[in-house]
Amino acid sequence: MKYLHAMVRVRDLDASLRFWCDGLGLVENRRRDYPQGRFTLVYLGAPENPDSEVELTWNYDEEDYGSARNFGHLAFAVDDIYASCERLLTMGYTINRPPRDGHMAFVRSPDLISVELLQKGEALAPAEPWASMANTGVW
Repeated sequence: MKYLHAMVRVRDLDASLRFWCDGLGLVENRRRDYPQGRFTLVYLGAPENPDSEVELTWNYDEEDYGSARNFGHLAFAVDDIYASCERLLTMGYTINRPPRDGHMAFVRSPDLISVELLQKGEALAPAEPWASMANTGVW
């Protein structure tokens, strides 16, 4: 058996690609449009293991996907958790669980998918503004 991908439904493909690619650094591996089925599939991979993908499914017709809490989360190891969170914060995303411990943070995509960021290797030393930043919302 081989793990292939996790699929998340997205409401706005451009907004989602901005988060997943520009914000988190995933790379688009391929895209498949199915106009007859009224949906597009975009497969994204992390640079270090591109074969384990996140599949974004964009249905052309609007649907209510709710708050997405039933999904759980996706997790990514990052080289520098502070730099990753700073980049996302600068792009306008809320860091729901800041990396106070230099090890773990949570952010939500435009489609409310929880994304866990974990520092590669040992935790970084606690640093401001993260060390004293409170949680925001849910993740």
